[in-house]
Amino acid sequence: MIKCLAIDDEPLALQLLADNISRIPFLDLVASCDDAFAANKMMQEQSIDLIFIDIQMPGITGLQFIQSLVKKPMVIIVTAYKQYALDGFALDVVDYLMKPVSLDRFMKACNKAKDLYELKQSAEHSNLPKQDYMFVNVGYSLMKISFDDITYVEGLKDYIQIHTSSSPKAAVVRMGMKNVEDQLPIYFERIHKSFIVNINKVTAIRKNALFIADKELPVSDSYKQVIEKLIK
Repeated sequence: MIKCLAIDDEPLALQLLADNISRIPFLDLVASCDDAFAANKMMQEQSIDLIFIDIQMPGITGLQFIQSLVKKPMVIIVTAYKQYALDGFALDVVDYLMKPVSLDRFMKACNKAKDLYELKQSAEHSNLPKQDYMFVNVGYSLMKISFDDITYVEGLKDYIQIHTSSSPKAAVVRMGMKNVEDQLPIYFERIHKSFIVNINKVTAIRKNALFIADKELPVSDSYKQVIEKLIK
C-alpha cells in the first residue's frame, strides 16, 4: 500500500480528494490536512510515500511546501490554477491535475505514482551497494555526513542535531526525526522520542540510559527492547 496525505484548505475539495483516494485500492490515506503546517507535522510523525496537494493555501503555498521538504515523497498537485504547471513539473511532481478532476484522470495519475513507487522499491531491494553517507542542509550549504561518523541524533521540535565523532559542534538541520530515521542504516536505533543512537558507538548501559563516551542518553519505556538487544 502507498501511504498518502491529502492537503487542501477548502473542506469540500479535501473531502472530494479523500473520496477519490478511497476508490484507489493501492492507496492508504493516512490523514487529510487543511494547511501545510499540519501536513508538515504529520510527515514528521508518519512515513508518507505520496502527497496530494493544492497550490493556493494560506500561510505557505503548495509549491513552497514542496520546496521546503528535505526528503520529498512523490507529489501530485491538484489545483484550479493552470499557470503553475511548469513550476510544478520543475519540482519533479508526478502529475498536475486541474480541478474539477475526473475519476479516470485521477486514476491515471495514481497509476503513474504506483509505477514510480514500484520502481523505487525495486531499486532499494536490488544488490546495488548502499551509500554510506547522506547530505543535509546546514545553513546555506549541503553538508555530507558519513553514517559511521554519527554518534547520535537529537530531536529539537522542528530541528534535529546530528552529533558526530569528528566534530565537537553538532550539525543543526531543519528535519523531522522520522525523516532522518528513514535514511539511517540498520545499526541506528531509536531509544527515545528525541534520540536515535549509533549502537556501534555505545560505551556503557544502565537500566534507563545508554552512554556514548561521557554523554548519557535516556531510554524511554517504549524502547527498552533496544537495551535487551544490545546486551544479547
